[in-house]
Amino acid sequence: MDEQGLERDVYDVTVIGGGPVGLFAAFYAGMRGLKTKIIDSLPELGGQLIAVYPEKYIYDVAGFPKILAKDYVAGAVEQALSTGAVACLEEAVIGLERLEPEGLIRLTTDKREHWTRTVIICAGIGSFEPKRLEAPGVREFEGRGVHYLVRSLEVFRGKDVVIIGGGDSAVDWALSVYPLARQVTLIHRSKFRAHERSVQQLHESPVRLYYPFYEVKEVRGNHHLEEVYFHQTRTGEEHVVPAQEMIVAIGFAADLGPMKAWGLTIERNSIVVDPQTMATGVPGVFAAGDVVTYPSKFKLIATGVAEAIIAVNHAVVYIDPSARLDAGHSTNIMERREKAASAS
Repeated sequence: MDEQGLERDVYDVTVIGGGPVGLFAAFYAGMRGLKTKIIDSLPELGGQLIAVYPEKYIYDVAGFPKILAKDYVAGAVEQALSTGAVACLEEAVIGLERLEPEGLIRLTTDKREHWTRTVIICAGIGSFEPKRLEAPGVREFEGRGVHYLVRSLEVFRGKDVVIIGGGDSAVDWALSVYPLARQVTLIHRSKFRAHERSVQQLHESPVRLYYPFYEVKEVRGNHHLEEVYFHQTRTGEEHVVPAQEMIVAIGFAADLGPMKAWGLTIERNSIVVDPQTMATGVPGVFAAGDVVTYPSKFKLIATGVAEAIIAVNHAVVYIDPSARLDAGHSTNIMERREKAASAS
């Protein structure tokens, strides 16, 4: 019971974050027979993939040469909920507290309290805001041609499009948009910091490339964006291109927010974990995905889901030290679950 004498609904594991890693953690926890809950502050599951770039292709998930983020999320959500996980959306976790001697963890959100035996933090990069491009006219045309988040590629069909940035997102947007657009121009102030194959595809595409040392000076238009002015910062050479739409993909400002007060070890806005167990410094609290750091960490969906499996298996043993750490092949796990369900 809680302090008010109300019966607690205690879960075995609560996953904080409903992105691809959190969704797989929930699925695998269900496979291991754990009563599982997902808490996410967004109105729908999928995390950054669905909130920021549902129409962008992703390439680092096994079994798919490429897949639209929204399509991958649809499958990941179906998989996560197939083993019984409960999703609590539009709830931001603001507090985590271990209660002794019960050994339970109380999670406080902006709406209510949740009780759990273990926690797996899969919060991606935490709360995030796109970095703004500081150039005259850019803020005035946000929502009128200037995009930081893209919900549909159709807005670019038949348009002149300018893309700002040189990381994976900027390159991927250029490759996704140019088949629809009339003309795509990419402007970047440095070298590309994207996957080598994507950069090669970009160079082989009809996208007009201005890099390195090119920066936007000003954007202009009437009611809607019409032109982008930019220059070569070393030579002063100036250019102007027509643009009805502009995607700014220069990164995100991330913040772990309330998690920094939970007693976790934080390094450079990431949670330090033991890579053998994915355990944090707080008993019963594990973490996986882009939110964690350890030597030789790679921030990919593929490595994140592997970390989720490690975290779940060690959560099982944390709850019941007599349990098997390795439950064996997934087929065997599911067969045992089905037999147990039919017997009950």
